[in-house]
Amino acid sequence: MLKEYGYVRVGCIVPKMKVADISYNTEEIIDQIKEAENNNIQIVAFPELCITGYTCQDLFNQDILLEKSEEAIEQIRCATEQLKCVVLIGAPIRKNNQIFNTAIVIQKGKILGVVPKTHIPNYSEFYEKRWFTSGSNKEGEVTLSGTLIPFGTNLLFKDKENNQICFGIEVCEDLWAVNPPSNKLALNGATMIFNLSASNEILGKAEYRKDIVKVQSAKTISGYIYVSSGVNESSTDVVFSGHAMIYENGSLLKENERFDFESNMIYTEIDTKRLLNDRQKNMTYMDEAQLDNQYKVIDIDLCDNIENLSREYSKNPFIPMDDKKKIKTCREILNIQSYGLAKRLKAIGITKAVIGISGGLDSSLAFLVINRAYEILGLDKTGIIAVTIPGFGTTSRTYNNAVKLIKEYGATFKEIDITNSCRQHFEDIGQDENIKDVTYENAQARERTQILMDIANMENGIVVGTGDLSELAMGWCTYNGDHMSMYGVNCSIPKTLIKYLIKYVADESENDEIKKTLYDILETPISPELLPPEENGTIAQLTEEAIGPYTLNDFFLYHFLRYGATPNKILFIAKETFKNEYKENELQEKLNQFIKRFFNNQFKRSCVPDGPKVGTVSLSPRGDWRMSSDSSFELWVDMYEN
Repeated sequence: MLKEYGYVRVGCIVPKMKVADISYNTEEIIDQIKEAENNNIQIVAFPELCITGYTCQDLFNQDILLEKSEEAIEQIRCATEQLKCVVLIGAPIRKNNQIFNTAIVIQKGKILGVVPKTHIPNYSEFYEKRWFTSGSNKEGEVTLSGTLIPFGTNLLFKDKENNQICFGIEVCEDLWAVNPPSNKLALNGATMIFNLSASNEILGKAEYRKDIVKVQSAKTISGYIYVSSGVNESSTDVVFSGHAMIYENGSLLKENERFDFESNMIYTEIDTKRLLNDRQKNMTYMDEAQLDNQYKVIDIDLCDNIENLSREYSKNPFIPMDDKKKIKTCREILNIQSYGLAKRLKAIGITKAVIGISGGLDSSLAFLVINRAYEILGLDKTGIIAVTIPGFGTTSRTYNNAVKLIKEYGATFKEIDITNSCRQHFEDIGQDENIKDVTYENAQARERTQILMDIANMENGIVVGTGDLSELAMGWCTYNGDHMSMYGVNCSIPKTLIKYLIKYVADESENDEIKKTLYDILETPISPELLPPEENGTIAQLTEEAIGPYTLNDFFLYHFLRYGATPNKILFIAKETFKNEYKENELQEKLNQFIKRFFNNQFKRSCVPDGPKVGTVSLSPRGDWRMSSDSSFELWVDMYEN
């Protein structure tokens, strides 16, 4: 079951309702609770004042409405006796001669707590202070169903088996306040915030509402579950749409279609372990996180009844799913890379940059970045010394693409064949050229780097590195070969993202020859080209056959590094995500290979050149990833092997 991985299935229901028709509303709420149970929703929230309707106005001062509301709460309580899900409903509650706008938490026939609204709006179309009292500093108990129930804004609801699963509640306007209650709720352990709301629609408010929920979810590093009153509320002066959305640390997981006269439901899973991993790494957050003794923790019994996820994970987590966002992201990344290099060139005071161009993905992107940096600085592009360095494995396809790219951009072209120098080197060290081992391969990589470094000395320039994040993670780079440069512009760009960046440049280019060349580079098999080609001249050495598909390796890297996910959890997510492409044993084999290579190659990451951080995942030993080079991988491998 999925609770051990930190998953909680949460839901929002906007019920069909009639204003002040409590019997009708209660029946519909109970039906929808049962539907939520059928979907294995573990915690489900309804809108603010859903039992009566938010727009009852002065009817809230009618005894019959308040009495029938309490009877409805009892009816709902009884209806949940045989159900497992935790239910959050909105209702008016009388206490000490005052009326409170509250959220009531019910599970398995028990009322667990009542949370009153803190901030009571009384401006524009809102005039709630006419009926309701703020719950601020009103902590204590209230009698419901003949039982004393915890009452207050200081309530936290925590799973008795997994204390990482904990939620707090705020009601509508609480979120819009300068200092929302969810700030302290999160700092005191709530990984999820539920907001029972009644937010009317005016032009532009829906997007603003999404923004404010997104930001609060990100600020509190929490799952934020928001549900608002629907279109069946009174339209005397305003219209409601029934907006429901579920965010996780600023990312929208689920949103409903607004304006629906029928009941509608959304649900997905919140990953509480992911949230907690972010919190523990965020020292700014942790500086303020301290236990407040004023908060009362109430146990919930969260049933572990989820076997499969309803949420989907991207196969390419480094790449935005939205096409418009992809374009914006590509522009931003290229700016970061280009301005990073431009700053380095400007700081050193030189006008020459040396790069080895192979006709592959990495060197092509690095070359494009150098060109942008030169445009930013207004430098003559002849100062870009682009060197093709053919060797034993170079094919005509990659060679020709490299030459075309260099010439179309107007860089200075150099070609230096290393076959003879490598043969001399083999003779010097006693290496048999017919033995195609690691020495045979790495000697070529180191020879190329030596050439680039020496040319940089001759030209008074710097070598711009081409290696990417994926290669660095897997150790797929020759130590003191392609591993080294004066500035590595691709150091935090994974292979899967590099493809999208090159495609973006190709799509935007007005030069047909550049466009054609870049498209062909994208279609070329990924290879270091260190082994001789096939008899027909095609590439013989395929990287992904040696270290596994980059799609999988980047997927593993993202969840391992970004969220500290355990191998078991990574394997589970991978099974869910790639179920139509890979068998479980294949995924386990590839994950096993990834973990071992990641641990065994830390020494290469401990001394990488400078380079710009682009995304949230980086392996720079100076900023993001510090790890002993002799750390053992056994703990990680044993977890899923056993």
